[in-house]
Amino acid sequence: MRLGFSTLALFMEPLENILQKAEDDGFELVELLCEGPYWPRRLLQDGDSLEVFESFDLEVLIHAPTIDLNPASMNRGIREETGRQMVETIELASRIGATTVTTHPGVVHRREDRIRSAALQFALETLGECVEYAEDLSIKFSVENMPGRFSYLCNNPAEHERFVEKCGSYATVDIGHANTTGRLQDFLEIKRTAHYHLSDNNGKRDQHLPLGEGTVDLKLLGSIERGVIELNSYDGVIRSRRILEEVVR
Repeated sequence: MRLGFSTLALFMEPLENILQKAEDDGFELVELLCEGPYWPRRLLQDGDSLEVFESFDLEVLIHAPTIDLNPASMNRGIREETGRQMVETIELASRIGATTVTTHPGVVHRREDRIRSAALQFALETLGECVEYAEDLSIKFSVENMPGRFSYLCNNPAEHERFVEKCGSYATVDIGHANTTGRLQDFLEIKRTAHYHLSDNNGKRDQHLPLGEGTVDLKLLGSIERGVIELNSYDGVIRSRRILEEVVR
């Protein structure tokens, strides 16, 4: 398994420090979480800081900003700003040589089937345009599954796979999110999966626990070829890697 971690584990650290730690500790992938100081527009404006990526032999992935954004919004202005920031994220990926951009499919704020159906269509339109832009720059654009709640789009394997097919994107399968649906095995069978986000939980809430501290069936992870450990602490990342090394032999 080619393995890496999300910069969430070292959030607010300088990029150079994060990349150096990843290389020193033998990781092959790093996923840059583009929130806070790593907001794409900010990084693009401060172009000199991007040269740091050239100094490390790591495959870089990007998780687009999602806080306060929503490609499925009923508000056209929110959808347009979301699309604009996705385009900037794709441009950042191109600048730093990242291979993949992952984003969320969006949320619904009213518990009505007709509103949810409209939201799905809006999300497909918003993110479909991003797929085309990413393809022009040879970047994989990938849509992540979400926890098993009505308000989240792509909250079950069938909807996630249909969305990816209609959008033309790749899939990022989040193991923790999938575990909250009780259908982890089905998510693992989704085609065109770019990589997997790895974390554990109690099967009810998205807790981002280290692997082995929740109810995820770790034996199912043996087929994964590219994984990103997505936790809030770097100690948890290292513990999760040890668990994976025991399971995937």
